[in-house]
Amino acid sequence: MPEARAIRHFLDLDEIDTKTLRGILDAAHAMKKAGKSVPAKLRPKHIDSKVLAMIFEKPSTRTRVSFDVAMRQIGGTTITLNNNDLQLGRGESIKDTARVLSRYVDAIMIRANSHETLVELAQHATVPVINGLTDKTHPCQIMADLQTFEERVGPLKGRTVAWVGDGNNVAVSWMHAAARFGFSLRLACPAELMPEKAAIDWARREKAAIMMTEDPDKAVKGADCVVTDTWVSMGQTDEKRRKQLLRPYTVDEALMAKAAKGAIFMHCLPAYRGNEVSEGVLEGPQSAVFDEAENRLHAQKAILAWCLGAG
Repeated sequence: MPEARAIRHFLDLDEIDTKTLRGILDAAHAMKKAGKSVPAKLRPKHIDSKVLAMIFEKPSTRTRVSFDVAMRQIGGTTITLNNNDLQLGRGESIKDTARVLSRYVDAIMIRANSHETLVELAQHATVPVINGLTDKTHPCQIMADLQTFEERVGPLKGRTVAWVGDGNNVAVSWMHAAARFGFSLRLACPAELMPEKAAIDWARREKAAIMMTEDPDKAVKGADCVVTDTWVSMGQTDEKRRKQLLRPYTVDEALMAKAAKGAIFMHCLPAYRGNEVSEGVLEGPQSAVFDEAENRLHAQKAILAWCLGAG
């Protein structure tokens, strides 16, 4: 008998090698070019019989719609589950939920409050598990961002990306990407909101080209791309303090002017104009935010295809 194939979870960029990530990104470009009809060579076998379960512990616009449409465009179907739809909301364990869902569906995507939930789900599932967002990381977003960068700017290797604002889950996934794809990442964050030490230590072990500073001007100077995110994420209660700390980190026209000629601006949305980004930057010619949002669809088609056996 042929050896059983290992389960292809998509949990974090630091857990997947560069060659595999490059292949997924190339597939995302090809799928976008193909439009709604994904070529058979890019789709997993028997995809028409496969079902993706999508679990949402947090509200969602882009993740919910893009994953649903992505699975349909590669030929499968979906089922959407909120906490109130599951016995998880009444105390059933993640372990038991993983084992039961694995008997029904072919893959599970979860948008989780806690990263530990994702990890436990993957430990006990016998089908691929995809990280749709946790409090620690957001790898699907970064794959869409990398696709957008390559479309608008060019090859990633040797380029410079500036992150301005909170050193949050999206920033950590950017750190993982810098190590895997060979670009420089400069993070400008208040001292209190720097990425967690574990992420910094990992980046150093991987010899990633990462610089950390409290000075947005220093981070943005000559960068090919400037990225930011909302100052207050869902579930955070220290809104007043966070806004105080992050006020000097607004990405406005003056800050963007310090970036390289042809630099782009990205934000994973939702955006709060006048806080983390000015209206002029978000709606200006350097903004790639809506291309970036669209690319969630194409990147996730490629991720789903890989998880389900394509390539």
